[in-house]
Amino acid sequence: MLVSRRYFFFGSLALPALAAKKPAPAASKLARPNLLLILVDGLPSWILGCYGNQEIRTPSLDRLAQTGTHFLNHMACTAAPALSRATLLTGRTPMQLGDAENPPAGAASLDKALGDAGYVTHAADLGAAGQFLDQQAAGKPFFLTASHPGPRPPYDGVEQKYHDLYAKTQFDTLDLQRTPAANARLGREMLADTIGNIRKFAAAVSALDADVGALLQKLSQRKLLDNTLVVFTSACGALLGRRGLWDAGDASDPPNMYEETVGTPLIWSWSGHVPAQAMRPEVVSTYDLVPSICGVADADPPPGNLCGLSYRLLATGKPLPKKQPWRTTVYGHYRTTEMARGDRYKLVMHGGATGELYDLRPDPGEKINQYDNEQFLTVRTTLSQGLSNWKQRYSA
Repeated sequence: MLVSRRYFFFGSLALPALAAKKPAPAASKLARPNLLLILVDGLPSWILGCYGNQEIRTPSLDRLAQTGTHFLNHMACTAAPALSRATLLTGRTPMQLGDAENPPAGAASLDKALGDAGYVTHAADLGAAGQFLDQQAAGKPFFLTASHPGPRPPYDGVEQKYHDLYAKTQFDTLDLQRTPAANARLGREMLADTIGNIRKFAAAVSALDADVGALLQKLSQRKLLDNTLVVFTSACGALLGRRGLWDAGDASDPPNMYEETVGTPLIWSWSGHVPAQAMRPEVVSTYDLVPSICGVADADPPPGNLCGLSYRLLATGKPLPKKQPWRTTVYGHYRTTEMARGDRYKLVMHGGATGELYDLRPDPGEKINQYDNEQFLTVRTTLSQGLSNWKQRYSA
């Protein structure tokens, strides 16, 4: 049933061919899967239909989520694209990376770990990644990273048909502001025409979605779909007019870690191995990707003092060991701003001097700062200590 559903969503395969397909073999009998990582910059989860957006059209990604599992609380460790991408691909914290936008020379990476394990590794732009698939044959597993810089002003190269989709859309459900916030730093000019610019952004997102669909179609045409784990994620999010800010963490001074900037999509899809139409509420981080993928590929993680955990069992719908429950808090760091994000509460510290504390259950929009509320003293102390321990343990 999982195989048929997946081909229904993606494919141009005929129904008789679907009916003739055999059930997926047991996992223990399968060779290691191919791995396709689709990695975008600056695409927040709140902008996608599968995460509840009703105005921006992302049919390919919505179908991908329907064929697999998506995580509702996937947090970027850094609310900035380049540094967050480095954490995602190495498993190392921003402190371990020296807050550099690119991994230090010689830094161990997911690509190297999989290459050492026998995978053919390749990185390409999303639009050109299909050329690599044309060269692949069954029997030799590959790891393909298909990257996209994300929709960025001035949104050049987007076909007019995508702009036409939003010519009259007012985006009434997105809670956008038309004037910059007092602490706005970058992207203030985008707020001079918030609706016009969000229309351009939406058009670029729909074009990106079509490119994802084309790559998945290529995977199906090459008959690689059954034994390929597809992972879609973004390095960080963006505000796009919410809160009077446009970009990600550096849109404000001091840098922010609002949910819009750290909450990113994470979708896993693999026919017969990842449950379809499933959602996971656990809090996971970009620094968890490396151990998760290495677990699927039966590869040794890169050496080093890595803080990430494998969410492979969560993604595949398997129970966790009874004595090893999933952790409830992940952490973040960007310049002078740091974060402890739990399954209910969120602490953000600026330079160690001023703080924000939110109870996300009644206040998902982070509007009521409880940092100085004595009723939340125990919560604040617990999150502060956890953040301090994380920094101390994973700064080198």
